[in-house]
Amino acid sequence: MADTAPLARQWRLLQILSARRQATTVRELAAEMNVIDKTIRRDLQFLASLGFPIVEIVGEYGRKTWRLDFPSGVPPLSFTLTEVAALHVGRELMLPLAGTDFGSGAHSTFRKIRSALGDAAVKYLAKLAAIFHATSFGASDYSNHTAIIDQLMIACEDSKVAFVTSQSQRATESVTVEVYPYGIVHHKGALYLVAFVREHNELRHYKVNRISTVGIHAQQIPIQRPADFDLKRHLTDSFGIMRGDGVTQRVRIRFTREVARIVREKTWHPSPKLIESCGSSTAGLCFRSKTED
Repeated sequence: MADTAPLARQWRLLQILSARRQATTVRELAAEMNVIDKTIRRDLQFLASLGFPIVEIVGEYGRKTWRLDFPSGVPPLSFTLTEVAALHVGRELMLPLAGTDFGSGAHSTFRKIRSALGDAAVKYLAKLAAIFHATSFGASDYSNHTAIIDQLMIACEDSKVAFVTSQSQRATESVTVEVYPYGIVHHKGALYLVAFVREHNELRHYKVNRISTVGIHAQQIPIQRPADFDLKRHLTDSFGIMRGDGVTQRVRIRFTREVARIVREKTWHPSPKLIESCGSSTAGLCFRSKTED
Protein backbone atom coordinates (compact mmCIF):
# COMPACT_ATOMS: atom_id res chain seq x y z
CA MET A 1 0.00 0.00 0.00
CA ALA A 2 1.18 3.52 -0.74
CA ASP A 3 1.79 5.97 2.09
CA THR A 4 -0.76 8.40 0.66
CA ALA A 5 -4.49 7.68 0.71
CA PRO A 6 -5.89 5.85 -2.34
CA LEU A 7 -6.56 7.99 -5.38
CA ALA A 8 -10.08 6.66 -6.02
CA ARG A 9 -11.29 7.60 -2.53
CA GLN A 10 -9.70 11.06 -2.72
CA TRP A 11 -11.31 11.63 -6.10
CA ARG A 12 -14.69 10.68 -4.65
CA LEU A 13 -14.09 13.08 -1.74
CA LEU A 14 -13.39 15.94 -4.17
CA GLN A 15 -16.58 15.10 -6.07
CA ILE A 16 -18.66 15.29 -2.89
CA LEU A 17 -17.16 18.61 -1.77
CA SER A 18 -17.49 20.07 -5.27
CA ALA A 19 -21.20 19.19 -5.44
CA ARG A 20 -22.03 20.78 -2.06
CA ARG A 21 -22.50 24.48 -1.54
CA GLN A 22 -22.46 24.20 2.25
CA ALA A 23 -19.50 23.16 4.38
CA THR A 24 -19.65 19.67 5.87
CA THR A 25 -18.12 17.91 8.85
CA VAL A 26 -15.54 15.16 8.80
CA ARG A 27 -18.02 12.83 10.49
CA GLU A 28 -20.62 13.41 7.75
CA LEU A 29 -18.05 12.75 5.03
CA ALA A 30 -16.78 9.64 6.78
CA ALA A 31 -20.32 8.25 7.12
CA GLU A 32 -21.09 8.87 3.45
CA MET A 33 -17.86 7.24 2.27
CA ASN A 34 -18.00 4.42 4.82
CA VAL A 35 -14.55 5.09 6.30
CA ILE A 36 -13.31 6.29 9.69
CA ASP A 37 -12.95 9.98 10.58
CA LYS A 38 -9.15 9.71 10.69
CA THR A 39 -9.06 8.61 7.04
CA ILE A 40 -11.10 11.64 5.92
CA ARG A 41 -8.92 14.05 7.91
CA ARG A 42 -5.79 12.57 6.35
CA ASP A 43 -7.31 12.81 2.85
CA LEU A 44 -8.38 16.44 3.36
CA GLN A 45 -4.93 17.43 4.57
CA PHE A 46 -3.26 15.61 1.70
CA LEU A 47 -5.49 17.19 -0.96
CA ALA A 48 -4.98 20.64 0.56
CA SER A 49 -1.20 20.11 0.47
CA LEU A 50 -1.48 19.46 -3.29
CA GLY A 51 -3.05 22.88 -3.79
CA PHE A 52 -6.74 22.01 -3.96
CA PRO A 53 -8.74 24.92 -2.43
CA ILE A 54 -9.94 22.99 0.60
CA VAL A 55 -10.46 25.12 3.71
CA GLU A 56 -11.32 24.37 7.30
CA ILE A 57 -13.96 26.55 8.95
CA VAL A 58 -14.18 26.81 12.73
CA GLY A 59 -17.72 27.72 13.76
CA GLU A 60 -19.65 28.18 16.96
CA TYR A 61 -18.44 26.11 19.92
CA GLY A 62 -15.38 25.10 17.91
CA ARG A 63 -17.38 23.05 15.41
CA LYS A 64 -15.19 22.40 12.37
CA THR A 65 -16.45 21.99 8.82
CA TRP A 66 -14.77 21.69 5.44
CA ARG A 67 -15.54 23.00 1.97
CA LEU A 68 -13.97 23.88 -1.35
CA ASP A 69 -13.12 27.57 -1.50
CA PHE A 70 -14.39 27.92 -5.07
CA PRO A 71 -17.97 27.09 -6.11
CA SER A 72 -16.74 25.11 -9.10
CA GLY A 73 -14.27 23.13 -7.05
CA VAL A 74 -11.17 24.57 -8.74
CA PRO A 75 -9.59 28.04 -8.79
CA PRO A 76 -10.27 30.30 -11.80
CA LEU A 77 -8.24 29.16 -14.79
CA SER A 78 -6.98 31.41 -17.53
CA PHE A 79 -6.76 29.91 -21.02
CA THR A 80 -5.51 31.45 -24.22
CA LEU A 81 -7.79 31.22 -27.25
CA THR A 82 -5.42 28.66 -28.75
CA GLU A 83 -5.71 26.49 -25.62
CA VAL A 84 -9.51 26.74 -25.67
CA ALA A 85 -9.55 25.83 -29.36
CA ALA A 86 -7.27 22.85 -28.69
CA LEU A 87 -9.63 21.55 -25.98
CA HIS A 88 -12.66 21.97 -28.23
CA VAL A 89 -11.02 20.38 -31.26
CA GLY A 90 -9.78 17.46 -29.15
CA ARG A 91 -13.18 16.61 -27.72
CA GLU A 92 -13.61 13.59 -30.00
CA LEU A 93 -10.48 12.03 -28.53
CA MET A 94 -12.42 11.68 -25.27
CA LEU A 95 -15.13 9.52 -26.85
CA PRO A 96 -13.58 6.24 -25.64
CA LEU A 97 -14.15 7.45 -22.05
CA ALA A 98 -17.87 8.08 -22.55
CA GLY A 99 -19.82 6.67 -19.64
CA THR A 100 -17.05 7.27 -17.11
CA ASP A 101 -16.62 10.21 -14.72
CA PHE A 102 -13.86 11.54 -16.96
CA GLY A 103 -16.06 11.34 -20.02
CA SER A 104 -18.87 13.19 -18.24
CA GLY A 105 -16.40 15.79 -16.99
CA ALA A 106 -15.06 16.35 -20.49
CA HIS A 107 -18.59 16.76 -21.88
CA SER A 108 -19.37 19.33 -19.18
CA THR A 109 -16.12 21.18 -19.94
CA PHE A 110 -16.91 21.45 -23.65
CA ARG A 111 -20.42 22.68 -22.84
CA LYS A 112 -18.96 25.47 -20.68
CA ILE A 113 -16.50 26.40 -23.42
CA ARG A 114 -19.32 26.73 -25.93
CA SER A 115 -21.32 28.85 -23.50
CA ALA A 116 -18.39 31.18 -22.82
CA LEU A 117 -17.46 31.67 -26.48
CA GLY A 118 -20.89 32.30 -27.95
CA ASP A 119 -22.55 30.90 -31.06
CA ALA A 120 -20.40 32.68 -33.64
CA ALA A 121 -17.10 31.56 -32.11
CA VAL A 122 -18.37 28.02 -31.60
CA LYS A 123 -19.35 27.78 -35.27
CA TYR A 124 -15.85 28.89 -36.23
CA LEU A 125 -14.29 26.26 -33.96
CA ALA A 126 -16.65 23.68 -35.43
CA LYS A 127 -15.17 24.38 -38.86
CA LEU A 128 -11.68 24.06 -37.42
CA ALA A 129 -12.61 20.82 -35.65
CA ALA A 130 -13.95 19.41 -38.91
CA ILE A 131 -10.37 19.29 -40.18
CA PHE A 132 -9.60 16.63 -37.57
CA HIS A 133 -11.68 13.55 -36.97
CA ALA A 134 -11.17 10.59 -34.63
CA THR A 135 -13.06 7.56 -35.89
CA SER A 136 -15.10 5.62 -33.36
CA PHE A 137 -15.28 2.46 -35.46
CA GLY A 138 -15.16 -0.48 -33.10
CA ALA A 139 -15.09 1.74 -30.00
CA SER A 140 -16.85 0.38 -26.92
CA ASP A 141 -19.81 2.04 -25.21
CA TYR A 142 -19.44 2.35 -21.44
CA SER A 143 -22.59 4.35 -20.72
CA ASN A 144 -23.99 1.37 -18.79
CA HIS A 145 -20.72 0.50 -17.07
CA THR A 146 -20.15 3.61 -14.93
CA ALA A 147 -20.73 1.81 -11.63
CA ILE A 148 -18.59 -1.14 -12.72
CA ILE A 149 -15.69 1.09 -13.74
CA ASP A 150 -15.96 3.01 -10.45
CA GLN A 151 -15.76 -0.24 -8.49
CA LEU A 152 -12.78 -1.44 -10.52
CA MET A 153 -10.96 1.85 -9.94
CA ILE A 154 -11.60 1.63 -6.20
CA ALA A 155 -10.37 -1.97 -6.12
CA CYS A 156 -7.23 -1.04 -8.07
CA GLU A 157 -6.37 2.08 -6.09
CA ASP A 158 -7.30 0.67 -2.66
CA SER A 159 -5.59 -2.65 -3.52
CA LYS A 160 -8.61 -4.72 -2.50
CA VAL A 161 -9.74 -8.18 -3.51
CA ALA A 162 -12.75 -8.11 -5.85
CA PHE A 163 -15.27 -10.58 -7.23
CA VAL A 164 -15.75 -10.12 -10.97
CA THR A 165 -18.57 -11.73 -12.91
CA SER A 166 -17.91 -11.88 -16.64
CA GLN A 167 -18.56 -13.94 -19.74
CA SER A 168 -15.72 -14.64 -22.13
CA GLN A 169 -16.22 -14.53 -25.87
CA ARG A 170 -16.36 -18.31 -26.20
CA ALA A 171 -18.27 -19.07 -22.99
CA THR A 172 -22.03 -19.70 -22.87
CA GLU A 173 -22.45 -18.68 -19.22
CA SER A 174 -21.05 -16.02 -16.90
CA VAL A 175 -18.44 -16.98 -14.31
CA THR A 176 -17.56 -15.22 -11.04
CA VAL A 177 -13.91 -15.24 -9.99
CA GLU A 178 -11.92 -13.71 -7.16
CA VAL A 179 -9.31 -11.36 -8.58
CA TYR A 180 -6.57 -8.99 -7.41
CA PRO A 181 -7.02 -5.93 -9.70
CA TYR A 182 -3.74 -4.34 -10.80
CA GLY A 183 -4.91 -1.75 -13.32
CA ILE A 184 -7.02 -0.84 -16.35
CA VAL A 185 -5.70 -0.64 -19.93
CA HIS A 186 -7.24 1.25 -22.85
CA HIS A 187 -6.58 -0.59 -26.10
CA LYS A 188 -8.18 0.13 -29.48
CA GLY A 189 -11.30 1.76 -28.10
CA ALA A 190 -11.87 -0.76 -25.31
CA LEU A 191 -10.99 -1.04 -21.61
CA TYR A 192 -9.39 -4.14 -20.09
CA LEU A 193 -8.90 -5.07 -16.46
CA VAL A 194 -5.49 -6.56 -15.65
CA ALA A 195 -5.81 -8.73 -12.55
CA PHE A 196 -4.07 -11.56 -10.77
CA VAL A 197 -6.27 -14.64 -10.39
CA ARG A 198 -5.11 -16.71 -7.44
CA GLU A 199 -7.17 -19.72 -8.54
CA HIS A 200 -5.06 -19.99 -11.71
CA ASN A 201 -1.92 -18.36 -10.22
CA GLU A 202 -1.55 -15.99 -13.18
CA LEU A 203 -2.34 -12.53 -14.49
CA ARG A 204 -5.39 -12.36 -16.75
CA HIS A 205 -7.04 -9.68 -18.86
CA TYR A 206 -10.80 -9.09 -18.67
CA LYS A 207 -12.62 -6.95 -21.21
CA VAL A 208 -14.71 -4.47 -19.20
CA ASN A 209 -17.64 -4.73 -21.64
CA ARG A 210 -18.05 -8.38 -20.68
CA ILE A 211 -18.06 -7.72 -16.93
CA SER A 212 -21.60 -7.70 -15.53
CA THR A 213 -20.94 -7.17 -11.81
CA VAL A 214 -18.07 -6.20 -9.51
CA GLY A 215 -18.04 -6.63 -5.75
CA ILE A 216 -15.26 -5.66 -3.35
CA HIS A 217 -14.52 -8.23 -0.65
CA ALA A 218 -16.54 -7.44 2.49
CA GLN A 219 -13.52 -7.91 4.73
CA GLN A 220 -11.48 -5.41 2.71
CA ILE A 221 -8.60 -7.85 2.31
CA PRO A 222 -5.49 -5.98 1.10
CA ILE A 223 -3.70 -7.19 -2.02
CA GLN A 224 0.00 -7.98 -1.87
CA ARG A 225 0.66 -6.37 -5.24
CA PRO A 226 4.30 -6.57 -6.41
CA ALA A 227 5.98 -3.24 -5.68
CA ASP A 228 7.71 -3.22 -9.07
CA PHE A 229 4.63 -4.06 -11.16
CA ASP A 230 4.08 -1.67 -14.05
CA LEU A 231 1.31 -1.95 -16.66
CA LYS A 232 3.49 -0.63 -19.47
CA ARG A 233 6.27 -3.08 -18.71
CA HIS A 234 3.72 -5.88 -18.30
CA LEU A 235 2.53 -5.35 -21.87
CA THR A 236 5.98 -4.80 -23.39
CA ASP A 237 6.18 -8.32 -24.85
CA SER A 238 2.53 -8.37 -25.87
CA PHE A 239 0.87 -8.07 -29.25
CA GLY A 240 -1.73 -5.46 -28.35
CA ILE A 241 -3.61 -6.73 -25.32
CA MET A 242 -2.76 -10.41 -25.86
CA ARG A 243 0.09 -11.75 -23.78
CA GLY A 244 1.48 -15.24 -23.59
CA ASP A 245 3.30 -16.89 -20.71
CA GLY A 246 5.88 -18.82 -22.69
CA VAL A 247 9.57 -18.17 -23.15
CA THR A 248 10.79 -15.34 -25.35
CA GLN A 249 11.26 -16.39 -28.97
CA ARG A 250 12.79 -14.74 -32.00
CA VAL A 251 10.41 -14.53 -34.94
CA ARG A 252 11.17 -13.44 -38.51
CA ILE A 253 8.43 -12.40 -40.91
CA ARG A 254 8.98 -11.56 -44.58
CA PHE A 255 6.67 -9.16 -46.40
CA THR A 256 6.28 -8.30 -50.06
CA ARG A 257 7.59 -4.90 -51.08
CA GLU A 258 4.07 -3.42 -51.16
CA VAL A 259 3.20 -4.64 -47.67
CA ALA A 260 6.64 -3.73 -46.28
CA ARG A 261 5.92 -0.06 -46.97
CA ILE A 262 2.83 -0.23 -44.75
CA VAL A 263 4.75 -2.08 -42.05
CA ARG A 264 7.37 0.70 -41.91
CA GLU A 265 4.70 3.31 -41.21
CA LYS A 266 3.49 1.83 -37.91
CA THR A 267 4.79 0.67 -34.57
CA TRP A 268 3.70 -2.92 -34.11
CA HIS A 269 5.77 -3.91 -31.09
CA PRO A 270 8.51 -2.32 -28.94
CA SER A 271 11.17 -4.73 -30.20
CA PRO A 272 10.90 -4.97 -34.04
CA LYS A 273 14.02 -4.51 -36.13
CA LEU A 274 13.40 -3.88 -39.82
CA ILE A 275 15.82 -5.65 -42.13
CA GLU A 276 15.89 -4.47 -45.73
CA SER A 277 16.33 -7.16 -48.36
CA CYS A 278 18.31 -5.42 -51.07
CA GLY A 279 17.68 -6.52 -54.61
CA SER A 280 14.64 -8.49 -53.59
CA SER A 281 10.91 -8.03 -53.84
CA THR A 282 10.52 -8.71 -50.12
CA ALA A 283 11.52 -7.02 -46.86
CA GLY A 284 12.08 -8.71 -43.54
CA LEU A 285 10.83 -7.67 -40.13
CA CYS A 286 12.55 -9.28 -37.18
CA PHE A 287 11.23 -8.90 -33.67
CA ARG A 288 11.15 -10.62 -30.30
CA SER A 289 7.93 -11.65 -28.65
CA LYS A 290 6.52 -14.13 -26.16
CA THR A 291 4.96 -17.25 -27.53
CA GLU A 292 1.34 -18.09 -26.84
CA ASP A 293 0.72 -21.31 -24.93
